[in-house]
Amino acid sequence: MVSCQPNWSLPTDRQLPPAAGTMADVADPTGFSYEVRKNGEIVITHHGRKAVVLRGKRADKFLSQLETRNPQELMARATGNYKRGNERT
Repeated sequence: MVSCQPNWSLPTDRQLPPAAGTMADVADPTGFSYEVRKNGEIVITHHGRKAVVLRGKRADKFLSQLETRNPQELMARATGNYKRGNERT
């Protein structure tokens, strides 16, 4: 008779790494900077390349949120280059 039971067992003292796609494996955004122009436009760059220009209400909202929130995250959200997933704002 052949046994179907494996002759090994999983270690129980180790903690498994977090599953792929969880927030544990997503790094905080970095490399963003911004410049406010004389005409009120805000130019957001990522690693030296222009990513987006904010004008009007979006520019005003961006400037008001800079004082209370993470600037790198705000710039990432404004450019659309944010963590891939189902984040809520």
